[in-house]
Amino acid sequence: MSKIESKIGLKAKELRDKHGITLKELSEQTNLSVGYLSQFERGINTIAIDSLNKIASVYNVELSYFFPESSSEKKSIILKSYEQKLLDVLGNDYIVKPLFHQENRKTFSMYPRIIEILPRLESEEIQIYSHDGEEFVYVLEGILTLFYGNEIHHLYPGDSAYYSSKVEHNWDNETNNTTKIISVSSPNPFNCDLVDCNTLKLNPNHV
Repeated sequence: MSKIESKIGLKAKELRDKHGITLKELSEQTNLSVGYLSQFERGINTIAIDSLNKIASVYNVELSYFFPESSSEKKSIILKSYEQKLLDVLGNDYIVKPLFHQENRKTFSMYPRIIEILPRLESEEIQIYSHDGEEFVYVLEGILTLFYGNEIHHLYPGDSAYYSSKVEHNWDNETNNTTKIISVSSPNPFNCDLVDCNTLKLNPNHV
């Protein structure tokens, strides 16, 4: 058991004491056994993020409450999984989460994010377009259709593509299931030192 995990258990116990909740009551609200919760609070066993999230919900605190604060320098380069936040929903099809702290969005030259492409409700023609820079995509789940110039590619989980954005391109999900990808583009369209932000158009490859 690491020192960090022991501190997480201690913080959880302090919260339980503060709220006057017994282990039995916490067990009933989280569906985690009394023995498991007791060992967690004493730093004997580890805990999964989803289980910790159940405990956080009982006390109405964010997951970040349980974790030690990092220095401002470390926080600027590290994004924990529980810190990922929704950036935008584009139309009915795209859900975007940046893979770095949003306050740094305008400072870096690359722009990495996770994008979920939902099944389209109705058939429509996909518009392809071009812009300066380069893009990289990696498929996590589902099937991604990549339009690139006159080519059409179907990428499956584990497949990736790295291409010039100057060639007309776009993505699509032609299936009935959600497609999830990691996308990295350069230059970062929100860095106004690198692009003309006055002409920025938000499209799936930008948000």
